[in-house]
Amino acid sequence: MRITSFFTWILVLVLTQVTAQNSISRLEPPNWWVGMEYNTIELLVYGKDIATFDVALKPYDKVQLQSAKKVTNPNYLFINLQIDDTAQSGHLALEFKKNNSVVFEQPYELKARTNNRKNIEGFNTSDAIYLITPDRFVNGNPSNDAVAGMLEQPNRKDKGGRHGGDVQGIVNSLDAIKDMGFTAIWTNPILENNMPSYSYHGYAITDFYKVDPRYGSNEAYRAMVEQASEKGMKVIMDMIANHCGLEHWWMKDLPSDDWINQWDTYTQTNHKKTVVLDPYATKKDTKEFFDGWFVPTMPDLNQRNAAMANYLIQNTLWWIEYSGIAGIRMDTYPYPDMYFMRDWTAAVMGEYPNFNIVGEEWVLRPTIVSYWQKGKENANGYISELKSVMDFPIQHALVNSLNDTNSWNVVYEELGQDYLYPDPNNLVVFPDNHDMSRIFTQLNEDAALVKLALTYIATVRGIPQIYYGTEILMGNKGTEDHGIIRTDYPGGWAKDKVNAFTEKGLTAEQKDAKAYLSKLFNWRKNAEVIHNGKLIHFAPKDNVYVFFRYNENEKVMVILNKGEATTLNVEDYLEVLGGNLNGTEILTNKTYNNMDHIDIAAKTAMVIEVE
Repeated sequence: MRITSFFTWILVLVLTQVTAQNSISRLEPPNWWVGMEYNTIELLVYGKDIATFDVALKPYDKVQLQSAKKVTNPNYLFINLQIDDTAQSGHLALEFKKNNSVVFEQPYELKARTNNRKNIEGFNTSDAIYLITPDRFVNGNPSNDAVAGMLEQPNRKDKGGRHGGDVQGIVNSLDAIKDMGFTAIWTNPILENNMPSYSYHGYAITDFYKVDPRYGSNEAYRAMVEQASEKGMKVIMDMIANHCGLEHWWMKDLPSDDWINQWDTYTQTNHKKTVVLDPYATKKDTKEFFDGWFVPTMPDLNQRNAAMANYLIQNTLWWIEYSGIAGIRMDTYPYPDMYFMRDWTAAVMGEYPNFNIVGEEWVLRPTIVSYWQKGKENANGYISELKSVMDFPIQHALVNSLNDTNSWNVVYEELGQDYLYPDPNNLVVFPDNHDMSRIFTQLNEDAALVKLALTYIATVRGIPQIYYGTEILMGNKGTEDHGIIRTDYPGGWAKDKVNAFTEKGLTAEQKDAKAYLSKLFNWRKNAEVIHNGKLIHFAPKDNVYVFFRYNENEKVMVILNKGEATTLNVEDYLEVLGGNLNGTEILTNKTYNNMDHIDIAAKTAMVIEVE
């Protein structure tokens, strides 16, 4: 008996040591759900010599283990599970064996779906989006400013450092954002960026399944989405499929040489976006565009690797299902493999048919931007599944028109190229964003011109997006440093002398701008004709640009005057008005009764609901 017990003890000890030596340190995605359209999942399993084990699935009704794929690195396994539509939620058990003996088991949870997830309504033309850089908005929880184990600690004095804004700060500000007329929030990336410096911007992700602890937790982020939804607001998540951060955990032990795009010497993307359509483009230039790195600290991911492709698709679906977000803004949309991006987008829209995704294509030619929108018939046969694209051409044209003392023609003619887009109404329009100078600075700190820009963005076709602080004329005069462009929102920190929420310390001009924006976007919330109406515009004349939004029941006349005070003859617009003007100007509440002319002040916008 004693000998038997001794050998039993030795066997337990050996198995315990083997288990300890071969424990799983990463299992992603961390769970899945039953009832998903995407019901064949590939688990990335990472642990010391994990590929030396045989893997089996302990019997679980309606779930099968299809394969356990090994790669070059023995520390990885890619396990494929097939989940039947009728499978029930519960805990699976993966058995890791040696010599036909189970050394250890790894639990894996299949959750029940939240009932409303599949039918999540994505952001659309009825929405107005408020863009936030989380680190620079509101510090709602100072206790998470410094987190042990994070390479960069807080330093608010450093314009490129961590300042302490977080998820709780956004939660605390939901009512204020809603009160300004916004119905959706887009945050710059909120996932872990454990980089040694300049980590606040969020675009060098080091863990695709974890909210950066300096912002909060996964649970805190999900709670923010839920609280926003309760207030009638949607949340848009910023994602990156093109690259990760150099400190991502897998960069220290890659699964295979082709997990990222590697070069003999560092090679940066050439940013030649025309290669997607250029009939004369070389293979070399095309490869450098897609496979070149953005910067040395952001490794370029190889989406042509099937396991990487699966990983990125599953990660996106996981965040939607887990958190309930209503949209995605995909960073650098053209840079990953374009056929992968089609598959990625199709997978998301197949799972969530009412969802919306906007892709960033920062180029000023509608011929290229339109290439990426769903429904475009491209010369090379490429078919995109992307519903929405950021409208950089209109942004650039709007600024040029406002800064040109004589003409609105630049933006008028740019809008006239909408025939290139399959769905121009689903473009996201904006006066500025986190990557460019503030609109107040772009317009030479002329508050009247900012109002004209806001009015245009709020009333033209598309989905408007406003960057935090535009409402109080935040600027970056004299510099294009991103740390200054993304400066702290006044009042977001306890000891701030200026508070944009209470308006303490704001100038009269700033208060006026905030009131203007709030009135404009609160009106827009219920303006169905702006959401879905048609558009017709008149050629600019004498510094005045006029366009109408209309449907069968409503008309809205938008007048933008960037010159001196003038008088418009109503007869010039009878094609749409049909007769003399009757209506109410929504910004001043002034009424017009059978008017044959309109007096408009210098540098002024008017939005008239026509009766």
